[in-house]
Amino acid sequence: MVLPRTLARLNRVGANRVLRHLASRVPGFGVVRHVGRRSGRRYSTPVTVFRTGDSGYAIALVYGRKSDWVRNVLAAGHCDLRVRGRDVLVEHARTEHDETRAVVPRLLRPPLAALGVSDFLYLDERAP
Repeated sequence: MVLPRTLARLNRVGANRVLRHLASRVPGFGVVRHVGRRSGRRYSTPVTVFRTGDSGYAIALVYGRKSDWVRNVLAAGHCDLRVRGRDVLVEHARTEHDETRAVVPRLLRPPLAALGVSDFLYLDERAP
């Protein structure tokens, strides 16, 4: 059970407008900046993000793989990520299913499991 789409719509209209400013500075969160695949508009979406090794990131897809922002990033293959107050260019966007949630800190695995979150968007930091 991934979070319901109606909650995603409510977040997009309300909570995301506030979280966008906080998420880019709080550990475990970030903001994905992406371009709409049909509209060409720029969007900023707050996400839960985790480091993977030296130069990668994983984002928990709490609303699933079919979220518009996920589809936008996959279509482009890249996006900008603002995490812990810094901007990072990331590329090689891909999704993976992981029932073990190994990329997530142990403390956060049970809540994600309870929500049924086991899909992640992986991104590699673009070399300067």
